[in-house]
Amino acid sequence: MARENNLGEDKISHLVLRLAIPTMLAQLVNVLYSIVDRIYIGNIPVIGGEALAGAGVCGPVVTLISSFAFLVGLGGAPLMAIRMGEGNQKGAEKILANCTVMLGILAVVLTTLFLIFKRPLLMTFGASETTYPYANTYMTIYTAGTVFAILATGLNQFITCQGYSTLSMLTVMIGAVVNIVLDPVFIFGLHMGVAGAAVATVIAQASSCAFVLSVLFSKKVKVRITFGGYEKKVIKRVLSFGLSPFLINATDSVVLIALNGVLQKYGGASQGDMLVTCATIVMSCMQLISMPMIGITGGTQPILSFNYGAKKIDRIRQGEKRILLMTVVFAACMFVLFQLIPGLFVRIFTSDPQYTSLSVWGIRVYTACVIPMAFQYALVDGLTALGVPKAAVSLSLFRKGVIFGLTLLLPVWFGARSAFFAEPVADLISGFTSTTTFLLIFNKLMKKREAMPDGEALYS
Repeated sequence: MARENNLGEDKISHLVLRLAIPTMLAQLVNVLYSIVDRIYIGNIPVIGGEALAGAGVCGPVVTLISSFAFLVGLGGAPLMAIRMGEGNQKGAEKILANCTVMLGILAVVLTTLFLIFKRPLLMTFGASETTYPYANTYMTIYTAGTVFAILATGLNQFITCQGYSTLSMLTVMIGAVVNIVLDPVFIFGLHMGVAGAAVATVIAQASSCAFVLSVLFSKKVKVRITFGGYEKKVIKRVLSFGLSPFLINATDSVVLIALNGVLQKYGGASQGDMLVTCATIVMSCMQLISMPMIGITGGTQPILSFNYGAKKIDRIRQGEKRILLMTVVFAACMFVLFQLIPGLFVRIFTSDPQYTSLSVWGIRVYTACVIPMAFQYALVDGLTALGVPKAAVSLSLFRKGVIFGLTLLLPVWFGARSAFFAEPVADLISGFTSTTTFLLIFNKLMKKREAMPDGEALYS
């Protein structure tokens, strides 16, 4: 297994593409886990709309599970890349060992909590008495496979940060292909309905998990999973680095809970379930933008972290510019696509004219400011990669705070549908705020790193 990318020597423009494209595609395919489930569920005869709403209220659970995986994975991977840049092999192995144990513990704790509190959680997330049975079925089965989702998503970051971007893409591709193949078999062939969709997803995640473990236990990778060397100091540092990507993803759950809640409340008995169903479709669309963007910015973090550890300032500057450019171009393409032809996407889920009309409108509103959002993602993840977690966390919380506040307040004044405007307003404000903050911090940080003595360890 030859090393695919030399993070300290390869041309930056080529390196960004070679790391960003596989991780972007991997996240795009990863979205298919939930979207393919929803497509098949939405097309179940007679109960499709109600079943889709039930699966939709499980969205916060799915997001929270991946958020905890990112807490450790995207917290530990930049640190490991920094140690690799410093030439500290033992330090890199220690980080991976600690992160592996942390992911295992999180999987057990989350599985237990979700299964114990599933009814109050689902009702809080926007389920009604009509949609609860479908949500309960999906959540029970899905959370039983939490260990596979946590390990596959979290440990895959440590494959990417070693330069094996194609292997990290294969991790997700394997799971997606298994899921796509098994969904129709279980849902329609075996007549399992919503339960079939959840079972197919768990099997797919188990397949991805097995592949990740086989790679990271292999002696052919430069840094592999070892046992021992567990330290509180390492754990705290990983959590501080991972807090920003965790909050970006975890607060998506909070926003989705708030959105489903206000849609049920202000939509009333006549429109509540329909609005939640349409929100599920809109959020599926948004994931096709946000998750690949996370793939671009998260997948290229090792370039910044490695060269920060190696004290190669020019390569860091070039890398951040290329990453930002790629993120903005991707966001612009998706903006044009979903503003012009959102109906093509909606009709995959439903043929009901009422659902279609509302969902098309919701997609156009929700994606109106994805280009400013690209600045937020690229620059905040850049600060995380360079070891400035406090600023990254503050910017992430600011954006989600604005979205959450507007989601709760707008419907009070303008009705249920106005909640969809919270996202674009927050993206516009936070894009400007993040850009300004990054420009104030970045040059000072680079000068400070240049002034450090050679061989001095970062974040020891």
